[in-house]
Amino acid sequence: MKRLVLVLICAVIVGFSGTPAAAYDYKVDDPYVATIVGTPEVLEWDKLPKKVDYELLGLKVFPDRPMPDVFWYQREFLYTLSYQKQAAPLIFVIAGTGSSFYASSMVFLQKAFWGAGFHVICLSSPTHMNFITTASATSVPGNIAEDSQDLYRVMTKAWEQVKDRIKVSEFYLTGYSLGASQAAFVSKLDEEKRVFNFKKVCMVNPSVSLYTSAKILDDMLLEIDPNLTPEIFDRWFDARLARFGEIYRMMKEPQLDHDFLYNAYRTLYKKGQTPSRENLAGMIGTVFRLASSNMIFTADVMANYGLIVPKNRVLESADSLTDYFKVTNRVSFLDYFNEFLYPYSRSRNPGLTKEALIEGTSLRSIEPYLRNSPKIVLMTNEDDLILTPADLSFLKDVFGARAKIYPRGGHLGNLTFRDNIGYMINFFQN
Repeated sequence: MKRLVLVLICAVIVGFSGTPAAAYDYKVDDPYVATIVGTPEVLEWDKLPKKVDYELLGLKVFPDRPMPDVFWYQREFLYTLSYQKQAAPLIFVIAGTGSSFYASSMVFLQKAFWGAGFHVICLSSPTHMNFITTASATSVPGNIAEDSQDLYRVMTKAWEQVKDRIKVSEFYLTGYSLGASQAAFVSKLDEEKRVFNFKKVCMVNPSVSLYTSAKILDDMLLEIDPNLTPEIFDRWFDARLARFGEIYRMMKEPQLDHDFLYNAYRTLYKKGQTPSRENLAGMIGTVFRLASSNMIFTADVMANYGLIVPKNRVLESADSLTDYFKVTNRVSFLDYFNEFLYPYSRSRNPGLTKEALIEGTSLRSIEPYLRNSPKIVLMTNEDDLILTPADLSFLKDVFGARAKIYPRGGHLGNLTFRDNIGYMINFFQN
């Protein structure tokens, strides 16, 4: 009898996690390398469909909102729907900081979930330009509770738009990085609104505190030089781009975003050119800086705040933005928080302290809900770069047996690893 019980316990562990902990075969030990290089193709989830039934759809979230000429092309909030021909659960997927529904990680998750038999709606991050201009009530992202209300609004409108075209048995929710943290707040909001009654929620590599994680990522730029100045950063970044020149031309001059910069580093890595720890950290910090720079510029223009563009300056569609982006690239997320987000939030809530805003953008502010909600599970890594030791301890304590914590993978480096995707699919299916 004891042997039978032991066998059954092992079967449950293997069945739910996809593999015993001791056999976790993600091979990249350095969290900085893992974060940039990701998962080797031979170790990725290999059940992706070659073709996905999906549509690009748009919503007029605020039909009467005037759009600045400089954002003339932002007409609607855009998202994708991947649909099954039969009844199936619908999974909403929320992108990470600065990412759109079309980011490589989002496309991978879209294919994996659709291939496993789910309807899938992919949503851009509230920190992405399209979301800020068309779907954010304030157009000033960073307050996670407000951003999650914006997410819930577009999710509700998206469901209204597609509900007569697909048959949905129940609703699930997931997100990665900042999108994972927002998923927790969205799930809590749904407990009150009851539009979806989410049955399962999976948080992948969330930040515990948006402020703390942003500081960690901002500080990575100091790995380039402890006395970093804009001039030193410009020289360092130009040198990186010079090394990426051939890759840039091969990819037909893509946008300088997360996908291109990390793909360029992956190409060098495959050629055996392993960058130094300083350059790896610098590139991770740079990717975050570029994402936050786009967010800051967009928010500043939409709110007419005057942080980057002089207040009441009207930018036309043909105006050069080069000088503005040079300024924006020198503004950290913490600068944005201290000089824009907090003063703006305090103007709407005079009694708000900076400490209260920092706490309100942390998972700690909804700890009782997370601790007592069995439908929410956590996936993260022991060496996740955006977590402090205290953050990791918090997650382990709050989620307990609902936490799947892998020994390595950095920040999202193992997102597409076969065991990780298998765990997510198994969680939603069973």
